Amino acid sequence: MNKPQAVLRLFDDADMTAVERAVSEMRSGRPVLLESGEGDVIVLGVEALEQRIGETLDEISAGGARLVLPAARLRRLGLDRQDPGSFALPRIDASRIETLALKLDAKADAPVSAAREIDRAALELAALSLILPALVVVPLGATARVDALAAVTPEAIAKYRRNAATGLHIVSRAPVPLEAAPTEFVVFRGGEGLRDQVAIVVGSPDFDAPVPVRLHSACLTGDLFGSLKCDCGDQLRGTVRWMAENGGGVLLYLDQEGRGNGLANKIRAYKLQSQGWDTYDADEVLGFDLDQRRFDFAAEMLRRLGVKQVKLLTNNPEKIGAVKRAGIEVVSHERVIGRPTHENVHYLASKRDKAGHLIDVEALRARLTVTD
Repeated sequence: MNKPQAVLRLFDDADMTAVERAVSEMRSGRPVLLESGEGDVIVLGVEALEQRIGETLDEISAGGARLVLPAARLRRLGLDRQDPGSFALPRIDASRIETLALKLDAKADAPVSAAREIDRAALELAALSLILPALVVVPLGATARVDALAAVTPEAIAKYRRNAATGLHIVSRAPVPLEAAPTEFVVFRGGEGLRDQVAIVVGSPDFDAPVPVRLHSACLTGDLFGSLKCDCGDQLRGTVRWMAENGGGVLLYLDQEGRGNGLANKIRAYKLQSQGWDTYDADEVLGFDLDQRRFDFAAEMLRRLGVKQVKLLTNNPEKIGAVKRAGIEVVSHERVIGRPTHENVHYLASKRDKAGHLIDVEALRARLTVTD
């Protein structure tokens, strides 16, 4: 009698695996295959488009190639848009594509079609990959062979963030003595595409009572190098000191650089800011809305630590609302104010005026005047 054939199940969720492979390919500048019942398409980030690649895409296209852009970039092209859309590409013209996707003074040069479901999926994949939200989408001809490309479906992309948040798990933890206090660093894997997240437990907070918590998005320039353009480093270090002096707390250090745009795009925005754009207008030029961050996975980190009630330390009402929507009780919230500088006071005013942050900019300006 033959023994049953052993089956080795390598992956618990094939869709999650497909999305993570696609994210890796997009970040590497390679095209990805989106498979749909309405027809398969190749998707390539504009920042990876070269003439040779464009010529190859022209050869295998079934017609209907298009440049997909988000609403923010379409507004910068002079269009009144609240939804993404696409420009038809009779041929893959790298110069035209670069102009429409990136040039500061560009204007729409053709009608814009409404984005299809597969186009929106491509933009979500770009967001997970932290690349520019500008994509060449090329429908495949019947005889085209693309066996080497990573393949994923719009349905898998749509559910990825939700599944990644619930799939968070602790991979390591250890005590780390800091200057301000003894702490424990707890590293989580999952949440946002292929990135680790860290919870820093400061002192010995009582998890049976409301816990002081800050959701702090990583800022390489401010946190590590002390950039004068923002208040992030002051908020980070000030929060840890405050927690150390007030019975402890939890700081979630989230890998969401540049309000979720990624480090490369943040530095692109900094270049625009050096030319006179404010922080939000600079992001819009690049195709980003006010804030790309999501905090559902942060709430899941708190749950895994045993936190049920929080006292949030934040100036951002969106963080307060996001934590509440995720099922964590917000007992109170307090401001976290850094030092004002000549370089960051306009940035702080923009956060107040355009994103509703709870910042008394006039008081900060007064402090700046006193110290001059």
